Amino acid sequence: MVAQGLEKRFGDFTAVAGIDFSISRGESFGFLGPNGAGKTSTMRMVACMSPHTGGQLSVLGMDPRTSGSTIRSRIGLVPQQDSLDDELTVEDNLYLYGRYFDLPKRLIRERAVRLLEFAQLTERAKDKVEPLSGGMKRRLTIARSLISEPELLILDEPTTGLDPQARHLLWDRLYRLKSQGVTLVITTHYMDEAEQLCDRLVVMDKGRIVAEGSPRALIEQHSTREVVELRFGLDQQHQGATAIADLAERIEVLPDRVLLYVHDGDAAVAEVHRRGLLPESSLVRRSTLEDVFLRLTGRSLVD
Repeated sequence: MVAQGLEKRFGDFTAVAGIDFSISRGESFGFLGPNGAGKTSTMRMVACMSPHTGGQLSVLGMDPRTSGSTIRSRIGLVPQQDSLDDELTVEDNLYLYGRYFDLPKRLIRERAVRLLEFAQLTERAKDKVEPLSGGMKRRLTIARSLISEPELLILDEPTTGLDPQARHLLWDRLYRLKSQGVTLVITTHYMDEAEQLCDRLVVMDKGRIVAEGSPRALIEQHSTREVVELRFGLDQQHQGATAIADLAERIEVLPDRVLLYVHDGDAAVAEVHRRGLLPESSLVRRSTLEDVFLRLTGRSLVD
């Protein structure tokens, strides 16, 4: 998949402002960004659900403007909100979806057996969807998207609202798909999810790509090796930060704590104490993709 100068405009509003990216076959590629960054608009263009209004886009070697139906027959889509038929059984949801692709009934049933096992839903095959847990419904949605054996799977916020156990199980299922050669394109708000699942990713903000690379490369490029989190007394964060600003490559003062971006967190904490400062608590941790994300896109809420 290749995009060059890809744009999406809605009247005078530009949702995607000329972005470039390429995704290799069998790669797991992520799109990160705050609300309104242009992720969903990009996904809709990649999925041939919305035409691009500028630039070039090639999906599976084809132009979506002329080969949209062919591309759609070869991709799977996992939307942010499950769109299952609650009144049908688990297996009937798979059968019905398979018929949309004009697959023979016998082939659908054979694939459904394998997919239910893949999604760990075999024992719930005859149950209706409505009473299933959120994690089960999400796994069923992914299983349904695979009924046509797509070459490319597009997942929009695949684990939003799931508990940690369900998220980790879903990660395992997606990792298995990737190992089978399925190309994954993922949008997510969970930074740990992006670190776990994505070979490479882009960070989008205001319709543009502001960073691209592997999770580790982005952390090395945009953050330090470690972060020290210090909590001082109420309304004392700025006072404490002023006294230790020279200890960090970068310092960030939040309402409840001070963040020091350093290469040796333990040494920085020791120096803080040597200067006679006594924070209420201190924590040394490795830099994460979330640190990169917040630095590039800011901490203010976007509605």
